[in-house]
Amino acid sequence: MTNRPLIAVPARFAASTSALRYAAEVSARALIEAVWRAGGEPLALHPHAPGGTADPAEVAARLAGFDGLLLPGGGDLAPYRYGAADTHTSVYDVDDEQDAFDLELARRALETGTPLLAVCRGLQAVNVALGGTLHQDMGGPDTEHRHLVHPVALRPGSLVEAAVGAPKADVSCYHHQRVDRTGSGLEVTARAADGTAEALELPGAKGWFTAVQWHPEDTAHQDPAQQGLFDAFVRAAARHR
Repeated sequence: MTNRPLIAVPARFAASTSALRYAAEVSARALIEAVWRAGGEPLALHPHAPGGTADPAEVAARLAGFDGLLLPGGGDLAPYRYGAADTHTSVYDVDDEQDAFDLELARRALETGTPLLAVCRGLQAVNVALGGTLHQDMGGPDTEHRHLVHPVALRPGSLVEAAVGAPKADVSCYHHQRVDRTGSGLEVTARAADGTAEALELPGAKGWFTAVQWHPEDTAHQDPAQQGLFDAFVRAAARHR
């Protein structure tokens, strides 16, 4: 039996992967290694939401076996999930089962106070789970944040600032969507120079929670500020255990 806090990481569906003959469920290795370095035991969680509907009781029961939840990046959420009537041509890799599972996980974690770190798509899922909306596309190659490292300003006194250990950070981004209207109770705790919401938190949350639009796992192996996010998250999971 491991003494490490158990961290649930919902797997991402993949049409194919090297050395496997079938469609797969995967996790980004850099993300898993960042959790491991922080002292956590990352475990893949199979997304189960038949017909695009997740059973709240089932999700709650499965999450109860873990000390923390990490919602990772991935494809876009279906625009109808946040009330959009049309779908932008740039929206990609939508999976209704994945969406339903992530959204229900986010709700249950926040409801129970399970420590939650949400990354990129994960941030967007939390925002939508709490009634927020997204810009389906930031405007194309000249304005999106793909393959981009840029500075963000962190709100003083926020959890993300405490985890990073500085009021500013250079972050690695890969996204073409961003928050439009913030979900109920959520506050923006980091922004890019162009105004993009780069972190969200929920004042008064039952448990430790922060969400970042960037990918801290990209540089965490060499940047203590980015590894600090995983360290703070796993420490919170250990306290929650």
